[in-house]
Order: sequence, then C-alpha cells, then structure tokens
Amino acid sequence: MNLTVIGTGYVGLVTGTCFAEMGNTVTCVDTDPAKVANLKQGQIPIFEPGLDVLVKNNVKEGRLRFTTSLAEAMIDSRVYFIAVGTPSNGDGSADLSQVLGVAGEIGQHLTEYGVVVDKSTVPVGTAEKVRAVIESELQKRGQNIAFDVVSNPEFLKEGAAIEDFMRPDRIIVGTESDRARDIMRQLYAPFNMNRDRTIYMGVRDAEMTKYAANAMLATRISFVNELSRLCEEVGADIDQVRRGIGSDRRIGMPFLYAGLGYGGSCFPKDVKALVHMFRQHGLPPQILAAVEAVNTGQRRRFIDGILRHYRNAVAGKTFAVWGLAFKPQTDDMREAPAIDIIGTLRRKGARFRVHDPVAMETAAAVLGGRGIEYQADAYEALRGADALLLLTEWHQFREPDFARMRRLLKRPVVFDGRNQYDPAQLRKLGFTYRCVGRA
Repeated sequence: MNLTVIGTGYVGLVTGTCFAEMGNTVTCVDTDPAKVANLKQGQIPIFEPGLDVLVKNNVKEGRLRFTTSLAEAMIDSRVYFIAVGTPSNGDGSADLSQVLGVAGEIGQHLTEYGVVVDKSTVPVGTAEKVRAVIESELQKRGQNIAFDVVSNPEFLKEGAAIEDFMRPDRIIVGTESDRARDIMRQLYAPFNMNRDRTIYMGVRDAEMTKYAANAMLATRISFVNELSRLCEEVGADIDQVRRGIGSDRRIGMPFLYAGLGYGGSCFPKDVKALVHMFRQHGLPPQILAAVEAVNTGQRRRFIDGILRHYRNAVAGKTFAVWGLAFKPQTDDMREAPAIDIIGTLRRKGARFRVHDPVAMETAAAVLGGRGIEYQADAYEALRGADALLLLTEWHQFREPDFARMRRLLKRPVVFDGRNQYDPAQLRKLGFTYRCVGRA
C-alpha cells in the first residue's frame, strides 16, 4: 500500500518507518528542508534505539522516502497519516493549528477517495474539525470528492517505540465507515498475524481512549509518589509497599515507581488537555487536578530536601548530575525533572557537572552553559563535586563503582531521585544517602 505520513517527529518517523518495514511504500512529509535532506541520508533527528538502522535500510530499499511537498506525496497515495505536534496552549488545551493546517492542505490536493488518519494526539471532536476543513477546501475548488477521517492514536513508549509499533498491545481504530475500516484492516494485517489486536470503535471513542490511557498511567505515578511522602513520615519503605501492592494481579507493577514524577512530551501535555476538556464541559477534574499537583510537588520536594541538607546555602556548591533526559533510552528533554531541579538550584548559586549517555546535546540547547560543565564520562562528572544528583535511571547507573565514586566526590553525598540504590548498602559504605519515600 502507498502511504503518506505528514510530520517526521517522534510519532511520524516511527510510524512511517515501521509501515515501510512491513513492505509498504511510505512518503514522509516535513516542512523543514534541512531535516528532510538529513533524513534522506539516513540521519535521524531523535534518539530511539533501532530506528536509525530501519530508516537507512528502508531508504536504501526504496520503500521510505522524504519530501517537503505534500502535493507530491499525495499523487500515488490514498491514506494520509497526520502526525504533527499538538503542544499545549496557555490554558492547557491542545494547539490544533498544525493538524488543521495539514487538513487544509490535504483538501487542496485531494483528487480521489482517501482516508485521512489522525495519528496525532487530539481532543475529542478533532476528527469532525478535520473533516470540516477538508470539505471547505474541496468546496473552494468546486470538487465533491468522498473521503473518511479515522482516529488511530499511537501508544508508543520512547525508548521502546519500534517494539511497541511492531508488536502492539492493541491497535485502536475509530471510524464509522465500513470502507475506511476495510482499508485500515488491510494496512494493519501484518501486525495481527498471531492474533487480531485491533479494536474498532467510534471516532470520538478512539480520541478519548488515547487521553484516558495516558491519564491513567500518570495517575499511577502520582499515586505512588503521594504514598512515598507518607512513607517518609511514618518510617515505611515505598519500594517494599510498591512490591506488596504490585503483586496483586488487579494492580500490577508498571508505573508504580516513586521518584521525580512524570515528564516527556505526552503525559504532561495530555493530562493538561484532559483537564481542559473537563472544565470546558463544566466538570471539575478532581482526580486529574490532584495528579498534576502531586507531580509538580514531587520535584519541589526533592529540591527542598537538597536545600534542607545544606541549610539553604547551596551558593558555590558543585553538584554532579547523572541523567538529564526525562527517562532512559531517549534524548528527549521535554518536561524533564532535570530542567526544574538544575534551574532552581542554579538560581541559588549552585554549579553543575552533568552527564547523560545520549541527551547531552539536547540538554545543552535547553539548559545552556551558564554554571554547567557537560562531561562525556559519568565518573569525571563526580570529580570534586559536593554531591551527586541521580535524576534519570539509565541502566549504566545501576551498579556503579561506589569506591571510585567516594574517591572522586568531595563529600560522599548522593541524592537519588530514582531509588536506584540500597540505602543500607550506601550508608554502610559511608555515603550520606537521600532517596524518595524510603525511611
């Protein structure tokens, strides 16, 4: 099948590449000429394990192409995936300007029946807006061309996106059209060889499902983080509590980890958008408002713990930082806890020696250079620092050389925002160890 994917960000690039890997001919469209030129050479703008190899292979085989011209991409295609950004507006609502802009351009160039697929995360009712924009453009051209708009939200975890796309838990397709359903069924057939993972539903149902899924996961994170605060007060260990409740099959372990809260491109934005939808319809977002408050407060609590330790006198202190990206296996700095933590302490006069396995360049663009030394080696970041702040749980930080850490640090102090180490072990080794929700 010939497909067009509009947008070569995280979702669009993974979507287009994985469909190409299954034998489809995919043309990815982006408005940035430099980005398109780099992609044609196999240079991808994001870090995602395995994606660079798939892009290069499919470009070489001629199944994956890149262009700045949507009109050109639409010539041989009848399925058009909209995978552009929907960032938050000031009021928390999703900015649909890029989505509706693409819809208008599709309407300008549509020549025969096609399926327009909303892959971007969009509020309930967006498909109807996309349809209205396309119909308006067709009317301007004096054309009466049939088309369908489908909601097909993505459920990709950064760092495991290829696996998630190729072996999905579920494929959500929202449509009321039998014709569109048949096309989507054919498109996803290779992903359903062992069992049919596709769930068909109404368009609005599919749009809501995406937000509901992310809001539920964000809620689990905030729930365990709120519990961690009480654990600190009563002398309990949140890690043991997590194991106890997570072993219940009705609850499970995923997303029950105390730490610095959620970040990234999805959870913060989508929770805000869902809160906005509640308020837009006159409903109080009681649970989700608390989810947001706990998440914001968790970073503040971590910072306050550092300030208490130094009696609020961090000016002139140097902190080593391990981990800058919002999670492991990505270079994504969007809503990363490191931004708030480093920013707050830097304003109080602290300096930093930082290391991240892949996010150094991205972090430098976000954090700048004032008061920050970017170290290519994790241990070199420790040299002469007053304490270590562990902010991202990369695997290579799990079993470090503690004796070497003690030698390099000016003081053997560790503030662990991800609960990676055994408190008893570190204290036995002579470290002052502060973590989250563990007495």
